[in-house]
Amino acid sequence: MASFKKYTDKTGSELWMFQAYLGIDPATGKKVKTTRRGFKRKKEAQLALNRLKLDFDKSGLARSQVFTYQELYEQWLVGYRVTVKNSTLATVQRLFTNRILPAFGNRCIDKITLPYTQKVVNQWAKELASYRQVLTYAGMVFQYALKLDLIVKDPSKLVTHPKPKAAPGPKKFKLADDWENYYTKEELQRFFDCLDDNEKITGRHQVSVFFKVMALTGMRDGEQLALKWSNVDLVNNVINVRQTLAKGTSGACIQSPKTPSSNRSINIDDDTARLLKKWQLIQRQQLLMTGYNVKAHADQLVFTNRKNTFLAQTTVQQWLVHIIEKYHLKYIRIHGLRHTYASLLFESHASIKAMQKLMGHSNIQTTMNIYTHLSETTKQETVENMSKYVNS
Repeated sequence: MASFKKYTDKTGSELWMFQAYLGIDPATGKKVKTTRRGFKRKKEAQLALNRLKLDFDKSGLARSQVFTYQELYEQWLVGYRVTVKNSTLATVQRLFTNRILPAFGNRCIDKITLPYTQKVVNQWAKELASYRQVLTYAGMVFQYALKLDLIVKDPSKLVTHPKPKAAPGPKKFKLADDWENYYTKEELQRFFDCLDDNEKITGRHQVSVFFKVMALTGMRDGEQLALKWSNVDLVNNVINVRQTLAKGTSGACIQSPKTPSSNRSINIDDDTARLLKKWQLIQRQQLLMTGYNVKAHADQLVFTNRKNTFLAQTTVQQWLVHIIEKYHLKYIRIHGLRHTYASLLFESHASIKAMQKLMGHSNIQTTMNIYTHLSETTKQETVENMSKYVNS
């Protein structure tokens, strides 16, 4: 049963609307009524009602209701959040808030066309080097709509992928085309000498220890920021990586490492062990002066801020940039110290399997890629050295 009525909208235009009873929702047993407006002619309203009835008879309430992308995103998120770590959830929510929902959020899911989606993707490609990641997450909501039989096709799967924006280089540093994000043995020794000099001038022992440990263990920055003294065995010279610091939905949080293989034990040499022992004593003295007696706390972090809580990843990045600028060193990113560790393993003729275990790679292909890259670099250096020798 339906009723049709002509009405006047805010602009003074005469339009048609209808109210209709569709039937009983089999999921709830309740009557389903609907109201639709905005038709220019009564004939259009009648056709729309007929399609609505067909959809309801075929698929029930789901197809007869109109959902926005935002509403479906909120439904999808309920199930998605229990499948990922808190840090991943936080990252995904930021992508939706900053990029995806502004583009699609208020639009009805079944009215989002391929041309419009292509326009959005083209704009993302102009602004983001990693726009494909954003598109992948946007597509997850479209796929959810497909499962609910709310749309016939997923427009995110049909777009043409434009060329992404080039990834920017580090600010303040002009990098050569063949720039490598790691230090050679000689460059690393120079870096260590500069850390020692900076420590003598500033008395900031933690800065020196943090970067030396990272370069000599290959830990990820999040793993080292979450490291506790209970994970450091200074008797047997072993560091046990068991957690990582991540950015969650409510700020910094401790969670399990990146992959199961990241749970690993890293052997350290005597010099590194002595470095950590010395830092442990200095840390206790410094924190005691600020009111923290940490000697008896097994959960004490190895590296902390002045309030004895987690150091921010941006803080250690600032430390690194400061040292590089102060001593005019080659620019590397924080992760470059992990790459440096890999290059040292390679130069010491470690096997690929040993490298995989020490680096905590879950996939040996990741280790192979590093190994191959370093091999190519070494081959080029060998050819250049031979050429210099022949022409000398």
